[in-house]
Amino acid sequence: MKKITTLLSMIAFVVCLTGCSGEQAQMTQYEQAKIEYATQVAATKFVPYLASVVGTQDAEMIAEYTPEEVEVLTGQQQELNVDGYGMKAALISFESGLEAIGEITAIGEVSAVIDHKEIIVDVNVEGTKKNAVAQLILTNDMFMKMKSAALNPIDTFEESMAKAGMNTLIGMGSVFAVLILISLIISCLGLLSGTGKKQKSAPAAKPSAPSVAPVAAPVVSAQPNLASDLELIAVIAAAIAAYEGATSTDGFVVRSIRKRAF
Repeated sequence: MKKITTLLSMIAFVVCLTGCSGEQAQMTQYEQAKIEYATQVAATKFVPYLASVVGTQDAEMIAEYTPEEVEVLTGQQQELNVDGYGMKAALISFESGLEAIGEITAIGEVSAVIDHKEIIVDVNVEGTKKNAVAQLILTNDMFMKMKSAALNPIDTFEESMAKAGMNTLIGMGSVFAVLILISLIISCLGLLSGTGKKQKSAPAAKPSAPSVAPVAAPVVSAQPNLASDLELIAVIAAAIAAYEGATSTDGFVVRSIRKRAF
């Protein structure tokens, strides 16, 4: 039973793939038809008309008309389905592009891709000064309304090299400027951190010594020190006795002691 269920699932999957492939092939064929028509109408109608209108009285009239009037005028006179706002912007772009490339001398390869609801068509054109690419955006439907168009000049090899060199100089200059700015910021941070360390490492002020109350000098008694005087008398008497050759100091009497300054 399990094998039968697996086989049926595989058959259903193959059938789905076959149906999807057929639908994709049909859709691709339809899209291919739209792409072929878009490339044809862009190269034979839109680009020549935009190039021929630039600098003429019709361009001035289109600039003054409302977008709705531009759509009606272009549709009636040129049988072109355009968006009024897109047509006004396209003329401005083509006027600027023709000033750079000169007159259009030939139309080259045309390519188109479908991007969801839009068909983007690129038309290579040759000018008297340089080449360009006309890019048109059409609606992805049966009306193929032109939503916008622009004429983009292609830079020559010399112009490309000059722009590349300028971009390189600007890029390198920006990098060096940022590096110099970062180094300056780091230097400033180092100076600030050094100042903070110095302030932190400064020795703290020593506390002032507590004031000591003056000690009163000891009061010396005015009474004479009798013990010192007796000792002094004994010493003097012994010295005199020794000087006189006496054996004792009994015969000596010290009546007074006077201090003399020498």
